[in-house]
Amino acid sequence: MRVAARIGSALLAQRGHLFCWVPVWLGVGIGVYFSMPVEPGLSTGGVAVLLGGSAFWGLRRLRQEAAPVFWAAIWIAIGFCLGMGRAHLVAAPVLDWRYYGAVEGRVVAVDRSASDAVRLTLDDLRLDRMAAQNTPRHLRVSLHGVQPITRFDAGSRVMMTAFLSPPPGPVEPGGFDFQRHAWFQGLGAIGYTRAPVLRIAPATGAHVYRMRQSISCRIQSRLSGDVGGFAAAVTTGDRSGMSQDALDALRVSNMAHLLAISGLHMGLLVAFVFLVIRSIFALIPAFVLRIPSKKIAAGVALMAAVGYLALSGGNVATERAFIMAAVGLVAVMLDRRVLSLRAVALAATLVLVLRPESLLGPGFQMSFAATTALIVVFAALRDWQITFGPAWVRPVATVALSSLVAGAATAPVAAAHFNTVSHYGLLANVVSVPVMGLIVVPCAVIAACLSPFGLAKVGLWGMGAWTRLDFECGTSCGGTGRCARLCAQPVLGGAAASGSWGNLDDIMAGQGALDRGAACPWGDLVLGDARAPAGTCGRYGAGCRGDDRKRPRD
Repeated sequence: MRVAARIGSALLAQRGHLFCWVPVWLGVGIGVYFSMPVEPGLSTGGVAVLLGGSAFWGLRRLRQEAAPVFWAAIWIAIGFCLGMGRAHLVAAPVLDWRYYGAVEGRVVAVDRSASDAVRLTLDDLRLDRMAAQNTPRHLRVSLHGVQPITRFDAGSRVMMTAFLSPPPGPVEPGGFDFQRHAWFQGLGAIGYTRAPVLRIAPATGAHVYRMRQSISCRIQSRLSGDVGGFAAAVTTGDRSGMSQDALDALRVSNMAHLLAISGLHMGLLVAFVFLVIRSIFALIPAFVLRIPSKKIAAGVALMAAVGYLALSGGNVATERAFIMAAVGLVAVMLDRRVLSLRAVALAATLVLVLRPESLLGPGFQMSFAATTALIVVFAALRDWQITFGPAWVRPVATVALSSLVAGAATAPVAAAHFNTVSHYGLLANVVSVPVMGLIVVPCAVIAACLSPFGLAKVGLWGMGAWTRLDFECGTSCGGTGRCARLCAQPVLGGAAASGSWGNLDDIMAGQGALDRGAACPWGDLVLGDARAPAGTCGRYGAGCRGDDRKRPRD
């Protein structure tokens, strides 16, 4: 009875903090859905609804101590239904055989593949001898060989002869499931072409994306090389101007987050706009004494965030960052605390409701892990009244502590998803993040404001000078040997599953060889034993063989 009483008291103590557990319970339900080996039928969804309804009925008839348990069951059932509903909502035709022939479509996105080739994403497709109801909604094709067209504008129609295949499944159990990722992206085929691509119609529509391309090209025309590509990426999210070597160096140095327009960029932009508007109002006492300047500044910053969301292409990371920024700005307008676990929980809940599949992505996990850790640590420092010495030391110490906490929170996620742990990530971020916040982002805003007057080069000059420092810092800390590659994960998993740890010394020796830049001494073991059997690529497509190694270069 004492144990039951203690459990009841613990549950009652959580009643004031139950909202912070909502995204956790939603995530459990979504995770249960995605962990199922086959697509559940409608009967399984009906069972989830029935369990959720039964839990809701139990809320009104059982003791208050048990209410958190029943609320957890309700949100878990909702999460399961959200994942299932989203998977069916985005359903689109998937190519189920290898195709070679004419491909016609409209360009909707341009980026680069892992082989550093220009890659086009097409919609409104026409494939030779294929009915419209069987044609994929989107496909992605890499351009190899000599191409007469050097710039592809969004909205233009192109034609080519391409090799296409279904999106492949994971190459090892527990590995990245590109087939699932492609399903939720609406990609029904991937492939490549070595033939020249022909433009058959000029660009129409896609005004926002074309404006994004224009801004990116203008930045790269002012700043050449990978530095210009880096500046364009942190401004518009367009990474097509960066080489694969530069991208790899930034990933190794734990600075690839600067390229994805996410919480850092959105937060810096919103903070800069908010500060500028409040400062302008502060210069006019007649205004600041009669109007709520802080709320107006928050509204202007929110509009800037909406424009930045549209300009950056509106990918998942940017949408997540916008939701978190919008929650904070609305909290300012409502005189609520901006940085709190409730705000993070609300943002996470909205993201999971809109895109349940984002739970499985490293972006969602790393973003909310870092944000939650920062709020908890700095709240503890505030409550314990811990300071960092003299006033001139505090900004540097705060940046260093923020990078340390965020790096510690995201390192396990990075190790699990990318099998790497950066050695110099803290040092690189301590230098690069202040430069981004104090110079690069303000210069980008100044360039945008002066662009209608033909003076954008003023902001771009300052942006380019300091972006070079950020880029050099990332590539210097991302050289060979500056990260630990954790490629032993499948082997360790097999050892744990079999209960045999006799070859642990060999595994560690292989890891040491990898860190020295040598080839993987047990690559056959990793790839040979872990490959999925033929015909079992998952539930998000058909016709993909797990033992087929002749995949097109994407």
